[in-house]
Amino acid sequence: MKSWIKDIPVEEMIAWRHHFHQHPELSFKEYETAKFVEEKLQSFGIETIRPTETSVLGTLKGNKEGKTILLRADMDALPMQEESTLPFASEVKGVAHTCGHDTHTAILLATAQVLAGMKDSLNGTVKFIFQHAEELNPGGAKEIVETGLLNGVDAVIGLHIMPNLKTGSIHVMPEGPATTSADGFYLHIQGKGSHGSMPQNGIDPIIVGTQIVNQMQTVVSRYVTPGELAVVSVGEFKSGDAPNIIPDKAFMSASIRTVNEETRQKIAARIKEIIDNTCQTYGATYDLDYIFSYPAVINDKNISSLVIDSAKEVLGDDMVFEAAISSGSEDFAYYRQVAPICFMWLGGGTAEEGCGFANHHPNFTVKEEAFVEGVKTEVQTVLNFLK
Repeated sequence: MKSWIKDIPVEEMIAWRHHFHQHPELSFKEYETAKFVEEKLQSFGIETIRPTETSVLGTLKGNKEGKTILLRADMDALPMQEESTLPFASEVKGVAHTCGHDTHTAILLATAQVLAGMKDSLNGTVKFIFQHAEELNPGGAKEIVETGLLNGVDAVIGLHIMPNLKTGSIHVMPEGPATTSADGFYLHIQGKGSHGSMPQNGIDPIIVGTQIVNQMQTVVSRYVTPGELAVVSVGEFKSGDAPNIIPDKAFMSASIRTVNEETRQKIAARIKEIIDNTCQTYGATYDLDYIFSYPAVINDKNISSLVIDSAKEVLGDDMVFEAAISSGSEDFAYYRQVAPICFMWLGGGTAEEGCGFANHHPNFTVKEEAFVEGVKTEVQTVLNFLK
């Protein structure tokens, strides 16, 4: 066993997690969370600055010059009511840590404390970014990257807990897309209202909208290379108030997920063509807000290999797995503009997939015994990288 493992502050880490869970804060409003994190880092002897009002960047310089690695945790909660019966459930109405960011923050604090205790033997620099607003576009990562404070970093590591994976296991996409991009659109269709008995006097936005939805079903099946992950889903379609009235307007919104930038642009162009051509065909007008949000997380081969080998070193081969591409999205992707990245998943559930409640569910829970395995992996990755 590695001698430093005994220095992992397990009880304190769990207590920190409970504190964050009971006092969640929404994106861009993580004031008290950031203050708590900053004070802890300073108590470990780690220098801190605020890249933004509600984010914290810690810097730990080793005894010798060397490379620089950045570890990231996100801190924001979700705008939803927690329904779990946890004794440390959210005390804030309508706000809850139902994605696991409270665990990410606690794990990274514990990692920082362990590494701070090894400062004299570190050959290089470790930075810790406690990031705001992962859950809300345009995302805190983009804002932090744009400050330039991360320039000079050589690698970036991120971790996310998943309740449906084996407790304490580590899952890594060895190379390429680890998540999808997260785009979408909001569409207002303007038709012409009429009585239902006189359709010839109107322009039916419901007909226009349904034609758009139907045609969009060909976007993935006919414009994306077979086998490449891409998803186009219309989640909202609203129009009308009465059965005998043709309404004058309709509204729809959609979610679009891709892993390839060329495909991302191609899908956007095709959807815009479908909307424009269909509205012209039926004589309707429209207002389209097409949003490019988080890009796909693209894992670097060398950094991912380092993480995999480091995890196996402290957890054992049987606890480290190759991850499949996730159809979720993460603003962690923006750190790739700074340095090569690797995003890993930490198992927080049981060996049986599908057990428990998923991230963003009001009853979301994870097993706290998994946290120490996350710390072990982060610490060993840093030590191996700086060697």
